[in-house]
Amino acid sequence: MEARRLTKMALLTALLCVSAWISFPLPFSPAMVTALTLVATLTGLLLSPKDTLIVFIVYVLLGTVGLPVFVGGTSGLGKLLGPTGGFIFSWPVAYTLLSICKGKSRSFLSYSWRSIVITIPVVYIFGVAGFMIVTGTPFWASLPIVMLPYIPGDIVKCLVASWLATKIKI
Repeated sequence: MEARRLTKMALLTALLCVSAWISFPLPFSPAMVTALTLVATLTGLLLSPKDTLIVFIVYVLLGTVGLPVFVGGTSGLGKLLGPTGGFIFSWPVAYTLLSICKGKSRSFLSYSWRSIVITIPVVYIFGVAGFMIVTGTPFWASLPIVMLPYIPGDIVKCLVASWLATKIKI
């Protein structure tokens, strides 16, 4: 693997780890508002699909073995198997899919549309399903807890990441 490619992957992995610490809770939900989704979207837009997948696998493995890189500085297998673990499992899938579908045009509109239409549904399918399985909460009761309050912020983060991706030359 060439040094430039490896450096980009390492930098974005480090940014994912740091961005997970930039978070705050909502009083009614175990899910947190975080900068992680902005950096995750940026990763999918800047890297190739293969490199995006590697970055997210490394990120998940780092957190699984105990490094405090998950949201709020948490880590461990318990986090993966907890109420919000479905979100963690979604990231390699959602952002690799974004990287595959981002197209060749580096336009803000193209990136924005794709990041919103691809990542948000995939992340919430995994996240809501994981929450329902772990907590036993029915589907309709899960939505206002782990999905609906977060969608506006996720859209804004997709827009910011899309704008940044059109400006960053790596």
